[in-house]
Amino acid sequence: MKQINQSDISDLSEDIGLLRSIAVNSLARMYLPEEKLFAFRLRKNGQAEVIEGISRRYTAIALIGLIGEDRHTVSEVLRKHDLHDICERLLDDCGQSQELGEVALTTWAARVLQHKHAHKAVTKLKSMEPEKGANRTVELSWALTSLLAGDDESAELPFAEKIAETLIASFNRQSALFPHALGLSSLRSHVSCFADFVYPVQALSYYYRKTADPKAAETAKSCAECMCKLQGPRGQWWWHYDVRTGRVVEQYPVYSVHQDAMAPMALFALADACGTDYSEAIEKSLGWLKNPPESPGSLIDRQRNIIWRKIARREPFKLVRKLQAAASYLNPRLRAPGVDILFPPVSVDYESRPYEMGWLLHAWPDKRVAKDK
Repeated sequence: MKQINQSDISDLSEDIGLLRSIAVNSLARMYLPEEKLFAFRLRKNGQAEVIEGISRRYTAIALIGLIGEDRHTVSEVLRKHDLHDICERLLDDCGQSQELGEVALTTWAARVLQHKHAHKAVTKLKSMEPEKGANRTVELSWALTSLLAGDDESAELPFAEKIAETLIASFNRQSALFPHALGLSSLRSHVSCFADFVYPVQALSYYYRKTADPKAAETAKSCAECMCKLQGPRGQWWWHYDVRTGRVVEQYPVYSVHQDAMAPMALFALADACGTDYSEAIEKSLGWLKNPPESPGSLIDRQRNIIWRKIARREPFKLVRKLQAAASYLNPRLRAPGVDILFPPVSVDYESRPYEMGWLLHAWPDKRVAKDK
């Protein structure tokens, strides 16, 4: 992949400033002070907006993003509460959770925040033995990252090493892809998604910085290079991939969170760890968000001060994804024909979720934007 200097991303600072402003405003609208949690989503309803559900996972991710912000910004979102209030709520719920992802993200947030009860989340995480059994790659990656967060990560390195070894062992070196899940088998087990690129690259980059383990660096770089090689011509991060061959299974939906947050944060983590510059891919990624060729307008809605969730096919019941998974299961080179004509990718999903805003702030903290100016 072409190498360019980090300074070449400097002309994006105005765009990133806008995205950061939208993220803060959106988080403020999706925060539920009576629950001390963030909503599951904000959905467009005509000219109005509807707030729906609650999510502890999304709350933890929003918290991770807000930890890097100044006091004024945090107050703008949480109003009468502070970061420790929200973290305390998550820690109170963590002990009863059976969801590895929720516990891992809570551990991550608590350790970065240096919450006095962060050890409770670590204890719960250890009891779930993520290095064993069947787990999703994304959640296993979160567990690894959570143990490398904070200032006392050395105490958890033996546990982190076990998870890292499990994650690295799952990597398919021929296709340069991670599976969607470890220890699970189904007709769709050959299909992984874009998140299965992002979170392992991020986690192994952090792990390499702490341990200098060459296997972690080699695996993260190989995966990231494949990810960038498969990036769409207009910067799209496609959705489903075949773990056996490394080929795209189904392109859509294309999610805004992948474009503005998840891909940049993973590639920045690897760049910080190994010195490789992925600015070109990040520029293309943000360029799609501003001007997606599939849509007559941007997913960045300045009038409503929001970023809409995705562009998807006009299809019933996720039909194309199911067809492509079935076809590629029968033959790795086989794809259902004519889907772009029958089910064109023209549908905008008019909703927003707080985890996108949390990851956006995490990927683009003010200090990074300032450095790139």
